[in-house]
Amino acid sequence: MVKITPKSMRRVHVAPDLAVPGGRARAWRELYLGDHHFLRAGFSNLHRISDEMWRSNQPSPAQIRAHGEKRGIRTILNLRGPSTKGFYLLEKEACEAAGIELVDFQLFSREPPSREKIFAAQELFGRIAYPALMHCKSGADRAGMGAVLYKLLREGVPFEEAAGQLSGRYLHIRQGKTGVLDAFCEAYVRFNEGRDRAAWKPFLDWVAEDYDAAAVKAEFLQRLGKGPQLDAILRRE
Repeated sequence: MVKITPKSMRRVHVAPDLAVPGGRARAWRELYLGDHHFLRAGFSNLHRISDEMWRSNQPSPAQIRAHGEKRGIRTILNLRGPSTKGFYLLEKEACEAAGIELVDFQLFSREPPSREKIFAAQELFGRIAYPALMHCKSGADRAGMGAVLYKLLREGVPFEEAAGQLSGRYLHIRQGKTGVLDAFCEAYVRFNEGRDRAAWKPFLDWVAEDYDAAAVKAEFLQRLGKGPQLDAILRRE
């Protein structure tokens, strides 16, 4: 006998139909209210990472159009992953209208990137059309992790410079579960402790041979403790 629980009784979200007025209106409500775009309308958390890459929070259709017209954006990397919600459907439609390729490449704000995801990012940054923009919901955590990987894998900058993409300047919060992204960076630094900077093990060699995402997360959670976390209080995705 199947046990029915409140969790199992949750309704499956049905995607709004943009082809009908009621569906389009619901998609906009899901963007502005459900996805809190009313808080982001005047603040895009937009930053230029390099001559060819930008980072931001979830863009609206108007912002996507502006990215294409003003910045020549050819690719948008959606670090939230695909969704049936209005914010994603409107983004997909806006990208198609602007001639921008939308690439879904999901990262997580409370999980260190997997070894497979890091190597997939290397391949991704080597094949997409530039200029490009990457985004998550707030532009703080997943966009920060994506920017770290971009700086390391595409630009080959010093590790300290890449890790700076995870900072309060971009609204990243390390005093909570999103601090696991900082723990990922710190794990690489600790591995190389005692070595001259020039003798550090190359980042991808460390990822392939030494990196253990589960161990990084377990150690981080042990240090974090069980008290109330700032990101939970702020109800960040």
